[in-house]
Amino acid sequence: MSSLLARHPFRFLTLGGFLSVGALVWALPPQAGAVSAGKSPPPVMTDAKLIYPTTKTVTQVDEYHGEKVADPYRWLESLDSAETQKWVEEQNKVTFSYLEKIPGRDKIKQRLTELWNYEKFSAPFKEGNRYFYSYNTGLQNQGVLYTMAALDGTPQLLLDPNTLAKDGTVALAGLGVTLDGNLMAYGLSAAGSDWQEWRVRDLQTGKDLPDVVKWIKFSGVAWSKDGKGFFYGRYDEPKNIGKSLEDLNFFHKLYYHRLGTPQSQDALVYEDKTHKEWQFVPAVTDDGKYLIVTVSKGTDHKFRILYKALDKPGSKFVELINNFDAEYTFIDNDGPVFYFKTDLKSPKAKVIAIDVRKPSERRDLIAESADTLQHVALVNNQFVTSYLHDATTQVKVFDRTGKLVKDIALPGLGTSMGFGGRRNYKETFYAFTSYNTPPIIYRLDLTTFESKVWKQPQLKFNPQDFETKQVFYPSKDGTKIPMFLTSRKGLQQNGQNPTYLYGYGGFNIPIVPGFSVADLVWMEHGGLIAYANLRGGGEYGEEWHRAGTKLRKQNVFDDFIGAAEWLIQNKYTSSPKLAIAGGSNGGLLVGACITQRPELFGAAIPAVGVMDMLRFHKFTIGWEWIDDYGSSDDAAEFKALRAYSPYHNLKPGTSYPATMVTTADHDDRVVPGHSFKFAAALQAAQKGTAPTLIRIDVRAGHGAGKPTGKRIDEATDRLSFLGKVLGIDLSK
Repeated sequence: MSSLLARHPFRFLTLGGFLSVGALVWALPPQAGAVSAGKSPPPVMTDAKLIYPTTKTVTQVDEYHGEKVADPYRWLESLDSAETQKWVEEQNKVTFSYLEKIPGRDKIKQRLTELWNYEKFSAPFKEGNRYFYSYNTGLQNQGVLYTMAALDGTPQLLLDPNTLAKDGTVALAGLGVTLDGNLMAYGLSAAGSDWQEWRVRDLQTGKDLPDVVKWIKFSGVAWSKDGKGFFYGRYDEPKNIGKSLEDLNFFHKLYYHRLGTPQSQDALVYEDKTHKEWQFVPAVTDDGKYLIVTVSKGTDHKFRILYKALDKPGSKFVELINNFDAEYTFIDNDGPVFYFKTDLKSPKAKVIAIDVRKPSERRDLIAESADTLQHVALVNNQFVTSYLHDATTQVKVFDRTGKLVKDIALPGLGTSMGFGGRRNYKETFYAFTSYNTPPIIYRLDLTTFESKVWKQPQLKFNPQDFETKQVFYPSKDGTKIPMFLTSRKGLQQNGQNPTYLYGYGGFNIPIVPGFSVADLVWMEHGGLIAYANLRGGGEYGEEWHRAGTKLRKQNVFDDFIGAAEWLIQNKYTSSPKLAIAGGSNGGLLVGACITQRPELFGAAIPAVGVMDMLRFHKFTIGWEWIDDYGSSDDAAEFKALRAYSPYHNLKPGTSYPATMVTTADHDDRVVPGHSFKFAAALQAAQKGTAPTLIRIDVRAGHGAGKPTGKRIDEATDRLSFLGKVLGIDLSK
């Protein structure tokens, strides 16, 4: 169900890139920090406060449940207007003028590039007689897709996205291979957009068929067993193509594309004209007998399940699960017996069996445990499962009756991903990573349960020089929150360590250990990396998630503030040396925390953040986030949103920490208007001399598929900015 997760405001795993967001009304006075309309002053970098471009204000005021709320920068939501584009250009001039003058910036980029240049493999998967995997030699903008007949065979190049755009901004966004391994449907995304265009490649000839399928978003493809076509979900072609990165997305539809025919002839398989929010993700069972449709209506992991007998012409869809009461993730089937991962009355999830002939009779196979069940696959006729234990991976194998067969030993405390396959396979593959270990690919023999390294990168640093420990600290209400601390060995608790504190806290998504080149460079300069596992995430199941949503969202901010206070109290760092960061929902987190406790932090980097909590649901897929955030249309939820909305809680005349907002012009997940408005308001409100910059990437989106070159540039700018404002000598 990764395609369902893909539409959330998702998190940054690392400092340097992605791994796949009160009651009193404050109205910003038009004159507060704003320059009169007219020609902008040239960017000036001084030892005092930076001079920013003109940002006009407007008299836009909205009324919510009897309260009037000003929105003086509403005009910055018009992304394509000449006025907004001029503002973007002028802001970037100020930002890059500042960044380019930072001593040691070139050395930082040189070291990042050197460390980034290592081989990167994905865990392979098998279809038919072929293995498939992605490989990057080190600095290629995009990974290259390969196939081979045997694990020790000669790789054959299948698809090189680097040839599709000179700037590397066309990325492979999805993949679906037929059971015989002879045909491959693949989706491409341009400039980071969520919109995808799918094509089909004949793997025997290496050439594309004429088939092209457009306007796919939040859906993979599911081939029919005969390989003659595939099911997919899409939206209608936007009426205004120019607004495709902003306009709301409603009325998802499920289609079947038959090879050799134009998309205009695709058969409409399923739609619901009465529920515009519903979305449909298809899957075809391995036996080819059933089409399974997972129906979602937001970002909550609560699904309806439909199925249709494909071996019976004219059969109708059957509602197996007809309400959104819990997660139901389809695993596999034995004829009419379907297996699901579910959190129904089991917030940390379990595995059940449903016989579709007697759907009311459900049988528990793998009971809920003390750890959070994350992933299940049926491989070698066994359930291969992965759990989270205090945010680190544990892997267990069960037989088909639910009896534990084996605990799989992993290389250490970290994160393992993969474990896919089909029920007749004797092997599976996984990647293992941690804060000081780039992904190592293992082959797991499911008859002997022995893991062997398949691919391991050669590194330009010694992992043994660094150490990670996990601590638990109290939040404001006493809840114990886990946090990972990573640094060079022997870090002194003297209160002077530059510290990068990262958080997310939303959408049931856990923060788990992962390797980052930028984190490593930060630690090489004496820095501490801290990753906090906040409520709202998925570390401890649905109850942990719910504790950080809607009217309880403040818990997330309290958890993050608690992490900062604990680090200071335990003399790891001090406020002038403490930077906080987060992306998407994590950008909201950073924005809320600097408005609530501006004196606590020395620097902040909110990336692609959801900053206007009163209007987020009015753009692209933002309406889905109501599941986590609530909506300003509801009186009680409006009050909670208004209390922490970063854009609305900036107060003129306040000394905010040094801040660099980052966003991208093609972000159609969290539209850049959020960051534009927040940055403009922050510049107007800032009392002190700390810089308040916005870095706006071009031909980039929310983060997925970002080219290596752009990732290195962005990491360089983040590290340089933090080095300067926190007083780190980057020239070493």
